[in-house]
Amino acid sequence: MRRRRMSKRQSMCSFLAAVALLAVGISYGLVHHGQAGMQVAAGPDTPEAMAAGETSPEKYVLLKSDFSNLPGMAEIDKPVFDRYCLWQREQLNLPMALPQVEPHVGQKIAYLTFDDGPDGKNTPAVLDILKAEGIKATFYVVGTMCEKNPEVLKRIVAEGHAVGNHSMDHDYGRLYMSKDSFIAELREADNVIYSIIGMRPVICRAPGGTVGVFTKEYDRALAESGYVEHDWNVSCQDATPQWQDASQLIGNVDSQTNVELKDNMALVLMHSCGGKEETVKALPEIIRILRDKGYSFGVVTPYTPQPW
Repeated sequence: MRRRRMSKRQSMCSFLAAVALLAVGISYGLVHHGQAGMQVAAGPDTPEAMAAGETSPEKYVLLKSDFSNLPGMAEIDKPVFDRYCLWQREQLNLPMALPQVEPHVGQKIAYLTFDDGPDGKNTPAVLDILKAEGIKATFYVVGTMCEKNPEVLKRIVAEGHAVGNHSMDHDYGRLYMSKDSFIAELREADNVIYSIIGMRPVICRAPGGTVGVFTKEYDRALAESGYVEHDWNVSCQDATPQWQDASQLIGNVDSQTNVELKDNMALVLMHSCGGKEETVKALPEIIRILRDKGYSFGVVTPYTPQPW
């Protein structure tokens, strides 16, 4: 059988298809290996597609390339993610800093937050409780823990919870050498998180909190890099040197919410990593107490007021 020769048009189409496949392969490699030095647009959507209109999934808000769907956003009860890592924004010459927004202040809201996960035991147990209670919470995750438990991170997002950046490895020595080392750790963790869920968190929490550690330089660097940091104003105290059982953790939250809190909000610090079984035991009663005090539950977003 004679082989039919391709026309010039067919040859050009085949060439363009090959180029497109190569670009996709390069983009995939850049996203998953953090190769920020090459001039390739590696975002989940092309700028052209994004310009045509970007919609957000039902369970979270995915920010547009220019952040234009953040100001005045009505869905303040949904987690907020960026479709790009910071190095991708740099490569595409996109805005880095989030626009200023007015904090949402209204009815009593409790923000349940869980640091230092995800692990393979306590974080799934927390997720089971939250699912049974119909509550969305916020998980400030560590990059190394995400590498070890990627499926748990995926479950957090799939079930409508917020994800915050809690550094790459929680190493205070490396983390707080300077503002640059702090931002570098966040960016490293971002790349890991992005490789698993395809989005970057815009909220973060400094391990140990910002008090006594942060300077105005840290605050400025965070703002310029598009992060919003939140500490807490209520703690179950499950990370203190002195071990406490579930009843003590419950009592800590109960006593700290017996006073009037700033902006009617309780931003509650808990942990969901290894060794926090007592936190898991305490969680249903903590939820009941907060409900009885008139709190509804929300996820941390750029609209969440600062707790102090």
